[in-house]
Amino acid sequence: MPELPEVETVRRGLIPAMEGRRILRAEARRPDLRFPFPDRFAERLTGSVVERLDRRSKYLLARLGSGETLLMHLGMSGRFSVTAEDISRQPGDFVYAAPANPAHDHVVFQMEGGVTVTYNDPRRFGFMTLYETDAEAAQPYLRDLGPEPLSNGFSEDLLNTAFKGRRSPIKAGLLDQHVVAGLGNIYVCEALWRAQISPRRLCQSIPGARAARLAPAVRSVISEAIEAGGSTLRDYAGADGAMGYFQHRFDVYGREGEPCHRCEDSRVERIVQSGRSTFFCPSCQR
Repeated sequence: MPELPEVETVRRGLIPAMEGRRILRAEARRPDLRFPFPDRFAERLTGSVVERLDRRSKYLLARLGSGETLLMHLGMSGRFSVTAEDISRQPGDFVYAAPANPAHDHVVFQMEGGVTVTYNDPRRFGFMTLYETDAEAAQPYLRDLGPEPLSNGFSEDLLNTAFKGRRSPIKAGLLDQHVVAGLGNIYVCEALWRAQISPRRLCQSIPGARAARLAPAVRSVISEAIEAGGSTLRDYAGADGAMGYFQHRFDVYGREGEPCHRCEDSRVERIVQSGRSTFFCPSCQR
């Protein structure tokens, strides 16, 4: 599933094609994705100007001039592509690649300026909905999210408070979107390696010195992944059709049996926690 860096990469790729442009025509080619589209979905989008394209956690938020917000989630395999009728007018001078299989093009936005934005999702685990922007505080997908890992609200103090007395493993604690928004399996594994913390360690043992190592580790992993354009795993690609490159920097994720980059006499191990693969070094992560 695309995590925060991947979704941020998609947002940045879509800005030249969508931000400040009117949706001349919206088309939903099926009645649903993971969930049914809201009533009059295409009609409510058609004619609206995308005033700003935001992101909260793993959600893309298109702020519309109509007073509504289009919330979009990529699910497991969702991706956007951008094409232009006249390549010389293509915003941002990007080279955009078409989706692998047009049969899975489920939502199409014909934008002002001859630009077409297409949402492609083979597995259909993504979804889109519309809500009144002024009522965002009550939006169930967003209202209980914790702070973003690169925001001022995320800190050592937050981890000290959130994990005090909590008996679940630290990996589960970091994946809790109420604690910190946008972290997923890949970057939690990488952050725990950088902080030299075992994924098996209980949250209640984190406050103090370990939290002081963990907070900057989370920040650096997310920052570097955004800079690199996210990670490419299975179906993910940015809105420009390019693949992410942070996977070439993985220290533990997907490296089972390979030498640890920190203590070369130890090898990366894989365990399963809550149905997800966890990669770590049993020697330097304690």
